[in-house]
Amino acid sequence: KVLSRIDSILRSPRAPPLIFRPSKGPVQNYIKENGQGCGFEHLPLTIEMWADQLIALKDLHRSLRKLSLELLPWNTKDPQDNRESIRVEDLQLIVDAILEELEHKEKNSQTQSLQTLSAIVSHFQKLFDVNSLNGVYPRMNEVYTKLGEMTNAMRNLHELLELDSSAPPTVVVDTVGKLCDIINKNVTEQVQQLLGTQDIHSIINKLEEHESFFPPFQALIQDLLCLLEISNVDDILPAVQNLK
Repeated sequence: KVLSRIDSILRSPRAPPLIFRPSKGPVQNYIKENGQGCGFEHLPLTIEMWADQLIALKDLHRSLRKLSLELLPWNTKDPQDNRESIRVEDLQLIVDAILEELEHKEKNSQTQSLQTLSAIVSHFQKLFDVNSLNGVYPRMNEVYTKLGEMTNAMRNLHELLELDSSAPPTVVVDTVGKLCDIINKNVTEQVQQLLGTQDIHSIINKLEEHESFFPPFQALIQDLLCLLEISNVDDILPAVQNLK
């Protein structure tokens, strides 16, 4: 009776084909002769496999619950790890809840990305004085061009001043300032040697004397050139000697 009941259940359309295999050989003939064909010789191994799968199903349920608590910390439902049996439907509910939350987060992240991009564009407009969105791209190109020119200039200055390429702009400016100080000092010394003086007040006096003397002297020379009817300053002295 037990075999007949098992046979009727496992031969139903809902039964997995894995659990029924027709007997072969002498055993099959013996069963046919006695009218008890069942083909369940391998059934203990199949039941053992199912038992392992049920245990693994419980472990999978526990792992999914841990994942659910990580992704959905507000979900405080009973994990139900101590239930006698775990159904596939229980696992499917957890997976569906996780997928729904991930889809919700993805939509929110896309919205947040649009808000972030809008904030970036607005910040760029404020930084570079762009009044409209149509002017953003031209100003970006302009900034990129200016940045390239500045980068090239800084690289050339590093090479000319024999500085390391990692030296910051402040070091470049300080070096150029020191170089200008050296040049200005040399120019001052050359002017002092030319005017024969070593202090700034003497230089000022010399320049004032030159300014007061040169215009009348220049006027005198022009008058002499006109009176002597010559055009070259070097001819003035010979022309005056001829007048004697």
